[in-house]
Amino acid sequence: MNFGDDVPAVAAADVPQDGYLLDVREQDEWDAGHAPTAVHIPMGQLGDRAGEVPRDREVYVICRSGARSAQVTVALNQAGWLARNVDGGMKGWVEAGRPMEGGGDGAPYVA
Repeated sequence: MNFGDDVPAVAAADVPQDGYLLDVREQDEWDAGHAPTAVHIPMGQLGDRAGEVPRDREVYVICRSGARSAQVTVALNQAGWLARNVDGGMKGWVEAGRPMEGGGDGAPYVA
């Protein structure tokens, strides 16, 4: 899915270390591996949990490949947040050499 220029985006390498990183993947994807500082709110729960997302700072939204996070980015921006989609999602995160944790007994991976 390509949202083109309608979705503000940022490369995974450019997400600030202290940035608010919102991971919208499902629980099993999160459990397999995620960014250490990410906040996990699955896309399907965001409507009920939107109050947990800060409005006073930029929100960097990530999923597995960037499609779900692009949808969430558009919705957040339309509702008054300042959100950016992380290009390439967690796949791009790993390719950029950014840290991951999780994975239970094994090494973390992108599910």
